[in-house]
Amino acid sequence: MAKYMLILRPQGDSFANFTEGDFAEVLNSVGKFNDELIRAGVLLAAEGLADANEGVVVDFTGETPVVTDGPYGETKELFNGFYLLDVASIEEAVEWAKRAPLMSGSKAEIRRVPSIDEFPQDNEWVQKERAWREQNGQL
Repeated sequence: MAKYMLILRPQGDSFANFTEGDFAEVLNSVGKFNDELIRAGVLLAAEGLADANEGVVVDFTGETPVVTDGPYGETKELFNGFYLLDVASIEEAVEWAKRAPLMSGSKAEIRRVPSIDEFPQDNEWVQKERAWREQNGQL
């Protein structure tokens, strides 16, 4: 099994259309999808994000980090939530993403989450992270 993150990205007017729609209907469709993921045993985490206007951006392009109020420069860079799935392949992650109740015009980016086993095990920081994960039941 491998971990894959489904990154939910509204495009164009899709987020505005979402906020103007029936929120109870959205909760119902998302709830049903989440229940399917849970029953299949593949859901590790899922979260929606608050409006990007409530966030900040920490920009590391200069000599020192600069903090500015959100959102990011372009809407295409935003994402509004994610699912973390434990599935056998990217193909299985794609199949789940196709079933997600996303807003019309949205996109779901799928990225594999590397395992700690893929990093150099003789590195001090990898060893510390491994110990922390073991202590917290994440391994």
